[in-house]
Amino acid sequence: MELDFILSKEEEKPTGKTELIYDLVIIGGGPAGMTAAVYAARKRLKTLLITKDLGGQVLWTAEVENYMGYQYIEGRQLVNKFKEQVRHFPIDQEIGEEVEKLSKEGEIFSILTRGGKKFRGKTVIIASGKKSRSLNVSGEKRLIGRGVSYCSICDAPFFEGKEVAVIGGGNSAFEAALDLVKIAPKIYLIDIASSWSADPVLLEQIEKEKKVTSFPRHKVKEIKGDDRVESITIEPLDGGQIKSLSVQGVFIEIGLVPNSEFAASLVKLNQAGEVAVDCSNHTSIPGLFAAGDVSSVPEKQIIIAAGEGAKATLTAHQYLLRSR
Repeated sequence: MELDFILSKEEEKPTGKTELIYDLVIIGGGPAGMTAAVYAARKRLKTLLITKDLGGQVLWTAEVENYMGYQYIEGRQLVNKFKEQVRHFPIDQEIGEEVEKLSKEGEIFSILTRGGKKFRGKTVIIASGKKSRSLNVSGEKRLIGRGVSYCSICDAPFFEGKEVAVIGGGNSAFEAALDLVKIAPKIYLIDIASSWSADPVLLEQIEKEKKVTSFPRHKVKEIKGDDRVESITIEPLDGGQIKSLSVQGVFIEIGLVPNSEFAASLVKLNQAGEVAVDCSNHTSIPGLFAAGDVSSVPEKQIIIAAGEGAKATLTAHQYLLRSR
């Protein structure tokens, strides 16, 4: 008969103090992490959820039209639905904490946060998602929040009546440009590729917009400004004339990188920096699982991340049963 829960208990350290060892520690609070937490609670696992925020990339998604059960829902509304469900269960949460290092001491995982907190768990699910990729050009970091943005959904309203540049050639860049068309008099769309990689429907919409001027095969050399963004310098990849564009906003939409640095010394990563997993969410380390955008599972979609989170918990539960 399959046991439906694993009994957690406090283990005594040599100092005589006790320290809680969780059955499962989930790192990340996006769709994968929150779904994993719900499934863990239903399996009666003593669970800790550690995350900088609840929602992940969905928080920065304006409209969701491909999540089953909703013909249309705003990203933040969907996140609230997830949060609502998590609240129904006794799940320990450390919100606002980022993991600095994940290690394994014998059979137990050790999680150290940037805030100096330390937690222990018998199993861990890495569901830490991805973050925006930087251009790494002069002026970028200095002017973040002063005209440089990585989220048009969050910041577009601040640029009403101002000329802006969108860097990137994929769906996120084109969606940002379409958001900005509603409020900005001029949008420059810049990418290093010779052809755009956005979906055809987005390409068609942009082609109709007279406010948008495109610069394919151009790279950004510098973002200029004293207290705020004033202009950007771009250069054609064929070595042509360098151009200066007068803009008050720069939206950087050149993709995402996995939040996997804290586990890089422990677990196998692929060339993209994603945590390598098999079809059951196992990583290269026994007891360590991964789910969602941080993992090597193809196609980064909300519904896929949620499903992978559920699957990772079920796999972790089986691991715990075998380890008793």
